[in-house]
Amino acid sequence: MAEPAGNLSAAPDPGWPALAAPRNLSASPAPSWAPPPRAGPAHPFLQPPWRVALWSLAYGAVVAVAVLGNLVVIWIVLAHKRMRTVTNSFLVNLAFADAAMAALNALFNFIYALHGEWYFGANYCRFQNFFPITAVFASIYSMTAIAVDRYMAIIDPLKPRLSATATRIIIGSIWILAFLLAFPQCLYSKIKVMPGRTLCYVQWPEGPKQHFTYHIIVIILVYCFPLLIMGVTYTIVGLTLWGGDIPGDTCNKYQEQLKAKRKVVKMMIIVVVTFAICWLPYHIYFILTAIYQQLNRWKYIQQVYLASFWLAMSSTMYNPIIYCCLNKRFRAGFKQAFRWCPFIHVSSYDELELKATRFHPTRQSSLYTVTRMESMSVVFDPSNGDSARSSRQNRATARGADSGVCSRRNSKSTSTAASFVSSAYTSVDEGF
Repeated sequence: MAEPAGNLSAAPDPGWPALAAPRNLSASPAPSWAPPPRAGPAHPFLQPPWRVALWSLAYGAVVAVAVLGNLVVIWIVLAHKRMRTVTNSFLVNLAFADAAMAALNALFNFIYALHGEWYFGANYCRFQNFFPITAVFASIYSMTAIAVDRYMAIIDPLKPRLSATATRIIIGSIWILAFLLAFPQCLYSKIKVMPGRTLCYVQWPEGPKQHFTYHIIVIILVYCFPLLIMGVTYTIVGLTLWGGDIPGDTCNKYQEQLKAKRKVVKMMIIVVVTFAICWLPYHIYFILTAIYQQLNRWKYIQQVYLASFWLAMSSTMYNPIIYCCLNKRFRAGFKQAFRWCPFIHVSSYDELELKATRFHPTRQSSLYTVTRMESMSVVFDPSNGDSARSSRQNRATARGADSGVCSRRNSKSTSTAASFVSSAYTSVDEGF
């Protein structure tokens, strides 16, 4: 079959997701480079077997690593009580969305892009047009929720943290909004059976302009807007945590908590930047081929599409690798998950990382101070009415104030000073 003359295309739509559309039926600006059915004659976009094998290996590796890695992340958090924090709840949601995207979307779209024929039926056609937007929306807004939570925890630490119930409500709301955004893709999905091939496409009622407008809105909502929010929040958090030296802050516990906060923020910034880099070429590809449709007949356009789509799908496999490299508890969890491998050694320290309580006992007196400004306020436990103990506490506090321990006299932060009576335990975990 000769190259389509514009009235028929078996090519993937470069929007969400990359599926095919007959040019005379669909509102999608679908390119026309896809190969013909296998029974057809030579075609300029028909790939040699060695190239098909390489692309198959590349896509297969993404699916295998993404599904396995994200399932391990989910297991680490759900199977270990210490890991069930607010941040990790959003990471579980992110891992589920990524694993589902890799398992239910990547290979099916790759096969369709490679063969130009839909083999998987009408119901899966609707699902395949619907689910990718849903999964990407859930992924990016899980990252956004983590960014906002980190912002609140670091910039305004005295406000109550999200409860488990509130976290579940936020996660549920993310998925509901994702379903609503993706619903038009499901509503307008169609199957067309033609001689030699079956096509799956989205038929928009008002034509190509409606299709283009919808996908621009999707790009804004699942890429530009959340990245803008995360960019602002992490910039403010970064300036707070790395804004300058704090000469007066010599308290070991404060320094430990500061390092923990920095590690969490650093890891999440890497996750967000990785997502942005992986999806940017795909969005650029869609916009350029929609505006300049002559690009769809360029002889290398199929390779450009397969490369950009592979990079976008590969975003689902990087997060578990990042967690394992940058977080000691996730690293311990991965070691336990793969302890059957002969080259994986699980130490007693690794087991302790996941089994130990989230709260460490401290041999402090009932006096505990928290300050983020140039002064320190002191509150005594009213249960200790002993005047001698109060006198000793006064002298100890005076010595601590003179030496500058645990104070932030020279800090650039401008948060309100606060103090409270400590319990017997204080948390040293920051997000993990």
